[in-house]
Amino acid sequence: MTDHGRTDAAAQAHGGDGLRAVVPRVMSVGIAVAAVYSAVIALIAPVRHLLKPVTGLIEMAVFPVEPNLGYAVFLGILAGALARHKRAAYWVLVAFFALLVLGNLAIVLSSSLMPDLVEEYALMGQVVAAEVNLVVSAGVLGVLAAAQGQFFAPMRRASFRKALLTLASLLAVSFGVGYALVSLFPGTLKRGDHAAWVLERALGGVVTLDFYRNGHPPFWVNSVIGLLSAVAALAAVTVLFRSQRARAELPPDSEKRVRELLAAYGSRDSLGYFATRRDRAVIFSPSGKAAVSYRVVAGVCLAGGDPIGDVEAWGPAIKAWMDEARRYGWAPAAIGPSETAALAYARAGLRVLELGDEAVIEVAEFGLAGREMRGVRQAVNRVTRAGFTLRVRRHAELSPEEVRQITDRAAAWRDTETERGFSMALSRLGDPDDGDCVLVEATDAAGEPAAMLSFVPWGDDGLSLDLMRRDRHADNGLMEFMVAGLVAEATALGVKRVSLNFAMFRSVFEGGARLGAGPVLRLWRCTLVFFSRWWQLESLYRANAKYRPRWVPRFLAYDDTRTLPKVGLASAIAEGFLTVPSLLTLLRRGERALRGRARHNEGH
Repeated sequence: MTDHGRTDAAAQAHGGDGLRAVVPRVMSVGIAVAAVYSAVIALIAPVRHLLKPVTGLIEMAVFPVEPNLGYAVFLGILAGALARHKRAAYWVLVAFFALLVLGNLAIVLSSSLMPDLVEEYALMGQVVAAEVNLVVSAGVLGVLAAAQGQFFAPMRRASFRKALLTLASLLAVSFGVGYALVSLFPGTLKRGDHAAWVLERALGGVVTLDFYRNGHPPFWVNSVIGLLSAVAALAAVTVLFRSQRARAELPPDSEKRVRELLAAYGSRDSLGYFATRRDRAVIFSPSGKAAVSYRVVAGVCLAGGDPIGDVEAWGPAIKAWMDEARRYGWAPAAIGPSETAALAYARAGLRVLELGDEAVIEVAEFGLAGREMRGVRQAVNRVTRAGFTLRVRRHAELSPEEVRQITDRAAAWRDTETERGFSMALSRLGDPDDGDCVLVEATDAAGEPAAMLSFVPWGDDGLSLDLMRRDRHADNGLMEFMVAGLVAEATALGVKRVSLNFAMFRSVFEGGARLGAGPVLRLWRCTLVFFSRWWQLESLYRANAKYRPRWVPRFLAYDDTRTLPKVGLASAIAEGFLTVPSLLTLLRRGERALRGRARHNEGH
């Protein structure tokens, strides 16, 4: 767990110091443009020849752009790290321009000491280019020196040494493969120039060992070496720039403080109780009256739901959370905040995007009568006639043996390898500290368990759906039977409102199906219906809509539009929809597959 109590001057510098504050973004954009340019001229030969004068002008005025994929990948990753204020990226950029200054200075000094040699070989153009580049590079170094405080995100311990080792090892592989290819396919390149040429290509073309060399191997050889060098640069720079880790852990003292805030202010947000997940970290406002619960996933500092606590203290809590994110170069984002919290995140400088709606049943308004509730009523009646019964209890009423049985059944009925959920799931069942949670169980006519629902507290008079499991062979309509049964028992439990699932893009599904919907909305709905074949977007909306709930909008808050794909990826990983296995996990899966194949062969 990082130290949340201290004040970090570096993080505060992110928003101040006038022009120096924009240096990271300007440098990032410039390097990103150079990366795209290098990639284009590396991949498209006609464009490379057409833009040769432009390439020369860029190299003279700024820094080298080479038709090499390895170099382009390096620049692209460097641009991303600069945008995240990575201290390691800053020193890499300083070293890069320092080498340019030294190299150009050597050319300029050599030309002044040996003017006859320059005139004999007509090198005056290169000398002029070196003079221009020397001035520009020195100016950039001056700007970087003035803005050093803006690059404050630390790198992991020993990451520089590991990155150098990774780069050297993989570039050695690139050189070895390249030398073998050049030996087999030399083209017009002389034998004595093989090693030097391959070394230049393996290093991305930023080093020239012989200005007067003629000849070259086939272009595809250069492409292969460039690809291998790209892999080397990608691996090494990833090791160097990877984000500082934060332990996904909620210590007992922090959990106690979170529960105290929920006891006082928990009725504001139906997702508040999920802040007690023990795979989240939490950061408090200076007053301790509010907190933001989050987890770092794929370089994104992902908060879940609303801040907890007093609304008046939300602003300082959000600022502390954003300072923590910027201190370590994480992209701040919040998934699932309510409209009130989304406004608070917007005031803190984040952009806001509506994700969908949460379905909330008001107990006093719910009933099975009427044409609109016909589908739910028929499902409940069908399941009731089949002999199913319902039991609703607080978790505190369960015996240890019942807790064990319920936990085992929930695991057996789960249809994924791991527990899903981050923003709207607790990912634990039967914990002694969750005694106020409510369990809804359905059993068939023979008394066998068929399905279960578990709800977490939502303040003093509400419940929020956490877990939904059923036997794969159980009758259809069980969920409607259980939800209707819970609402019928709600008054005895002191419950006035029940939050169900979240329906992503609910307004699109609803509005796009209406008569007179515009072509853009209809196209957007058709697109979502297509993707619902894999992600069940439409079916989840319909499963909620049948209860005629009150729809409560939920939002996504994020820092920069460029980070949206990264935020989406982190959200998918956090919610359990996307798994990024480690090498050890892949090896274990391979071992299981081999054992299964061996058993299959033995059976035949």
